[in-house]
Amino acid sequence: MDIKRVILATILSALVLLGFDYFMPESKTPAAIQGKPGAQQTASSVTPPQQALAPPAGSVAGNGDSTAPVRLPIDAVDVSGSVNLRGARLDDLVLRTYHETVKPDSPLVRVLEEQGGKEPNYIEFGWYGAPGQNIRLPDAHSLWKTTAPKLDSSAPVTLNWDNGSGVTFELVLSVDRDYMFSVTQRVHNTTGEAISLVPYSRVVRGYTPVETGGVLVHEGPVSVIDGRLAEDSYKSLRTGSTAPNYVSWTKSAKGGWAGITDKYWLAAVIPDQTADVTGTYGFDTPDGAYQVGFTRQQPLVVAPNGTGEMVGHVFAGAKEVRLLERYQSELNIPDFWKAVDFGWFAFLTRPVFFVLDWLYQHLGSFALALLAFTLIVKTLFFPLASKGFRAAAAMREVAPKIQAIRERYKDNPVEMNQKVMALYREEGVSPASGCLPLLIQAPVFWCLYKDLYVTIEMRHAPFVGWIHDLSAPDPTNIFNLFGLVPFDPTHLSTMLWLGAWPICYGLTIFLMQRSNPAATDPMQKQIFMMMPVIFTLFMARQPVGLVIYYCWNNLLTIAQQFVIKRVHANEKKKPKTTILPPVKRKG
Repeated sequence: MDIKRVILATILSALVLLGFDYFMPESKTPAAIQGKPGAQQTASSVTPPQQALAPPAGSVAGNGDSTAPVRLPIDAVDVSGSVNLRGARLDDLVLRTYHETVKPDSPLVRVLEEQGGKEPNYIEFGWYGAPGQNIRLPDAHSLWKTTAPKLDSSAPVTLNWDNGSGVTFELVLSVDRDYMFSVTQRVHNTTGEAISLVPYSRVVRGYTPVETGGVLVHEGPVSVIDGRLAEDSYKSLRTGSTAPNYVSWTKSAKGGWAGITDKYWLAAVIPDQTADVTGTYGFDTPDGAYQVGFTRQQPLVVAPNGTGEMVGHVFAGAKEVRLLERYQSELNIPDFWKAVDFGWFAFLTRPVFFVLDWLYQHLGSFALALLAFTLIVKTLFFPLASKGFRAAAAMREVAPKIQAIRERYKDNPVEMNQKVMALYREEGVSPASGCLPLLIQAPVFWCLYKDLYVTIEMRHAPFVGWIHDLSAPDPTNIFNLFGLVPFDPTHLSTMLWLGAWPICYGLTIFLMQRSNPAATDPMQKQIFMMMPVIFTLFMARQPVGLVIYYCWNNLLTIAQQFVIKRVHANEKKKPKTTILPPVKRKG
């Protein structure tokens, strides 16, 4: 493989890395349906839910109960926390198997936090009263009773609240071994008249987080409603909410899911997939809270001495790809895997992830899976690489003839191009034939980079030595002698970060240059001398898993070049046999 094409491949990969998501348009949300400013929930009636989101429950007037906090502990296999019985909120949840950093004693990742905390993020359930109803409803200050001392994975727990006027509200909660909660909103009506209520569930985030994924990963409101993925930004919800409780958009459909996502974590509400519901994005201006959730399209009518209910689910946890796929299959949740932002090229990035994950399951290390994946790719592309090398060699052989034509016809560009094309046809070469391997390998690079960046399976995945997280940059730095000097030069400038693996990558670029004929043009020679330095600095802040991939890929490329050169040289040494026509004998 010619070093010029190797460098061109790296340049193309860098351009893809920097420019793909920047120039590609964002996924569009459904057309905005402008809602009207919503009325605050009261004991008598509320504005219809399809027009507005109610304010966060904390802003609703109380009903006279005590304000002392009471909690129901959650003690499941993969999650722990508590349910706030004051308002029946799911607002305290940490993940038992994920830490904030690679240090084993670092705090566990928190995905839900109560209102008033540093980063409030919680799930609410409740009911609206249909227009014309005069029913006392539970609110943020209502104290619910529980049928069990804690919620674990063994049995459901029922929360109940009596409005004192013949209507009892229940929330039946259960949690599996992972991150999925089942929630049944039930109403018992012992009055002598039918009542109409509208159940709702929503995710509320009371702060604007720092988005860590940049343009490569969507963070913020996300949903699949009516079979369409909708990704919105925090900014669009704020700017669309010019009045209190102003709705950014609503969408009616049967089932679906909606929530607020971070790079690796998701809090989402999932209604009954057979129910007609309305999904809504909104922003509560006074409290600065983002709200994403569902309401029932038609009021739930509960007959006298009857019971009505609506069943749903809540996901609060890590976006593990295979777990999302399992929930999608078991609960019939449409496109739940899209909670992981595989991007516009998901038809490529997703299969590449599954190949890496399959290799990980068999090799026990994502680093080894990465190396094995690279070897597989190089093996599959070997015929293309060989063809590209032959094309490059043929182009080098005709280069003197092309230069002679250009010198001879430099005053007549049209005839010069005609002569050059005629020479290409005569020699059977094409300048574009060597680019085919590059065009095929660039998407592979992009898929690998995307998977390293967005999937939690790569998070905190270790390699040998000092690498404890393949999804993060190399933590070492040559500017403090790889930690020997107690000084962090990145405090002066983020450009002063250059780890050991990016340096190894630059060395492999240099070795590839030395294994190829040196450039004769002085300008090209200077450019090639600078390439290892430029690419080293560029890769310094990239995920170290990607740098390791490129180092290994370059070493395999050097070995591949050696094999192809030997085969090509042996073929040139073979004498050409001439087949003579048969001799006719006189008979």
